[in-house]
Amino acid sequence: MTALYLLDLVLVPAILLAACTAVGTRDRFAAVVSFIVYGLLLAIAWVRLGAVDVALAEAAIGAGLTGVLLLGALARMGRRADEAAAAGPPGRTLRLGAAALGAAVAAGIAAAVLALPEPAPQLSGAVAEALPALGLGNPVTGVLLAFRGYDTLLEAVVLLLALLGIWSLAPDPAWGGLPGLRHRARPEGVLAWLGRLLPPVGIVVGLYVFWVGADRPGGAFQAGTILAAVWILAVMSALVEPPAVRSLALRLALVAGPALFLAVGFAGLGLAGAFLGYPAAAGWAKPLILLVEAGLTLSIAATLALLVAGTPERAAG
Repeated sequence: MTALYLLDLVLVPAILLAACTAVGTRDRFAAVVSFIVYGLLLAIAWVRLGAVDVALAEAAIGAGLTGVLLLGALARMGRRADEAAAAGPPGRTLRLGAAALGAAVAAGIAAAVLALPEPAPQLSGAVAEALPALGLGNPVTGVLLAFRGYDTLLEAVVLLLALLGIWSLAPDPAWGGLPGLRHRARPEGVLAWLGRLLPPVGIVVGLYVFWVGADRPGGAFQAGTILAAVWILAVMSALVEPPAVRSLALRLALVAGPALFLAVGFAGLGLAGAFLGYPAAAGWAKPLILLVEAGLTLSIAATLALLVAGTPERAAG
């Protein structure tokens, strides 16, 4: 029995326990913390399955950034959460209905998975054959930016639409101002110290994850999340103020990724004969993909950071 086998024996029940705690507890804070732990454990599970790209995304977005969003939402609920808790738990009928619906969905997914033929249909062979033409070493990047480019483009647009939805909740007097509340931190405190120490390291790591994503695990979404976390830490440390929503530079950063993606996509109509196609000429595909990835990294970092910051709430000073 190897150490990795023992790790698996501990990891699987730990994931189930964290999931059940996140769903079953009545303490909202405990539920959010359990969800964050669940995401981190899932990231370890993805590493054990050999899907390092998915593990990076799960740890950075599924556990880290989503956890921060949930904690922020919990803090904003404030008294309303206490009033809802005082009203008592939902009725027995509602709980049984929710349990039955969840069980039905789980059974349907299990039936669909078990009905797959053996071996399961896959396109990994076709991807491996076409990957050298793109000049990429990471098949995940090839799928996301070339073979499944439509989905990735729409994901970037959906993130931007989510941010616009949050901004639309801002009160009229605060529109165009600074997002979120003003943060304060003691200059000699731990938070301010971390805010000065970690951002330079985080920026280097984020840029590295972006650059190696073409050939190794990494890419725009993982790098963008790391850079967003760096910015969030700097804001929480009261070292910088978030930019005003009306800032032209901010808006250009938000649309840079989708705009570059669309521009390369339309260029593909003339160069490759298909929307989001890449020219067959040797050496052209990889630079274009890196250009799109650079724009997406910037836009994803700005969008995720502003999603955490929330609605404009104060006038720009």
